[in-house]
Amino acid sequence: MDLFQSMRVFVAVAQSGSFTAAAQLLSTTTTNVSKAVTALEARLHTRLINRTTRRLALTEAGVRYLQRCERIIDDVRAAGEEAATAQTLPVGRLKIHAMAAVGNHYVIDAIARYREIYPTVTFDLTLTNRTPDLLEEGYDMSIVLARDLPDSGFIAQRLGVTYSILCASARYVEKRGLPQTPDALGEHECLRIVNTVMPVENWTLVSAQELSTVTIPLSPFHINTADGMTIAINKGMGIGIQPIASASIGLKAGTLVRVLPEYRLEELNLYAIYPSRKFVDAKIKTWVEFLKACIPQLLAADQDVVSAARS
Repeated sequence: MDLFQSMRVFVAVAQSGSFTAAAQLLSTTTTNVSKAVTALEARLHTRLINRTTRRLALTEAGVRYLQRCERIIDDVRAAGEEAATAQTLPVGRLKIHAMAAVGNHYVIDAIARYREIYPTVTFDLTLTNRTPDLLEEGYDMSIVLARDLPDSGFIAQRLGVTYSILCASARYVEKRGLPQTPDALGEHECLRIVNTVMPVENWTLVSAQELSTVTIPLSPFHINTADGMTIAINKGMGIGIQPIASASIGLKAGTLVRVLPEYRLEELNLYAIYPSRKFVDAKIKTWVEFLKACIPQLLAADQDVVSAARS
């Protein structure tokens, strides 16, 4: 019998006042109870209970040990209840990673809405344009853009589909005009966004009629975030790729102009990735379900803005 179980037996004997009563409480035999207490005393090299044929009495050491055991058993019980509650009650901290544009424009919005419903859940959000090692870096979830996902053994929930478009500032358009075909991009200042999901030298543009791959000339400016690219475009530096999440704000405000509005870049899937489906606690379960309901709405709103910019 392990130490913790022996402690439970000892507490049952001390609280019930007899080996027989303790055996009934624990659904075992009086012999097993007696052996457990004797083994515990041998392990501790201390007598805990004085026994006579009529009664039991705790020794001074037994009284002190009982108090300790009761606290330990209560703590273990509370820990078990807390762990079990995690399956039903969203509470605690979620450590989340998201790609920068997605995080700034969708995930923070979703977190604010989610916490209105579940204020007992707090968030630690990191924004980087890479896919982290969830287990090594201790993330509960990563929210990423990708065409496809490698087989990682993780759970991946597809939250929606998005894409990028080409934009320029009104200042740039006034100065240089707009390209009328994909091939005409070679006559313009094309700004390159450099990350794991955006093309660098070859832009593949998709329309209702065709798919066109354009080799971009030497760029005057490289940057690794969509929001940084927004600033560069607004400064009139050239034409750049904008995820619809980043482009929608400028398009609504009139600070950005959509370039080649009948074209867009290839679609990307938006995924929520997390380590395990088994025993997923309530905060992750409810957060995933919330994202699946919330993110498509946010994507659709941005797609409406982008579609309006075509007309």
